[in-house]
Amino acid sequence: MTSQFTYNRLDKDNAAVLLVDHQSGLTNVVQDFSPDEFKNNVLALADAAIYFDLPTILTTSFESGPNGPLVPELKAMFPNAPYIARPGQINAWDNEDFVNAIKKTGKKQLIIAGIVTEVCVAFPALSAREEGYEVFVITDASGTFNKTTRDAAWSRMEAAGCQLLTWFGAACELHRDWRNDVEGLGTLFSNHLPSYRCLITSYSARTK
Repeated sequence: MTSQFTYNRLDKDNAAVLLVDHQSGLTNVVQDFSPDEFKNNVLALADAAIYFDLPTILTTSFESGPNGPLVPELKAMFPNAPYIARPGQINAWDNEDFVNAIKKTGKKQLIIAGIVTEVCVAFPALSAREEGYEVFVITDASGTFNKTTRDAAWSRMEAAGCQLLTWFGAACELHRDWRNDVEGLGTLFSNHLPSYRCLITSYSARTK
């Protein structure tokens, strides 16, 4: 029997990162992760984007309303990235500037995370799939009200062909081979995974 599955790996030369609506007001509604865990995951994804030199696009929705401004850490980490403050569109894909910024990257793989999962992540993810993009949703850097709404959103996106993975899984798939840069990848993991810091510390002591 011939398999119909094609394993299209994340490719650091063909991927862009979309950070959608990680806003100060919206962070308060994230209940499917603890506040510290969620913040760590979002910053880990951001650090991975920087480490792999991936084009990154930031967008917010209705900042003057209850959603609030972009969290300051992301703004500081990407001072030169396209920053699309949408005046009101709920689906970021409905904003022409956002879509044009994506097209300008020339990348066909989109790595998406945001708040909230079933709206700010799912809507542009589904729209991007309709346009023929490969979409990779970072599940642990996307948050929402509870596990029920999260699971419903994941099912909807999976049915449309989006791939669901974590920031750690994405980083490993982008890196491909430890021999490319042991210290760099080890530092990325150590900064966001305490258990991995112990592993790298042990490795470093043994190899000195």
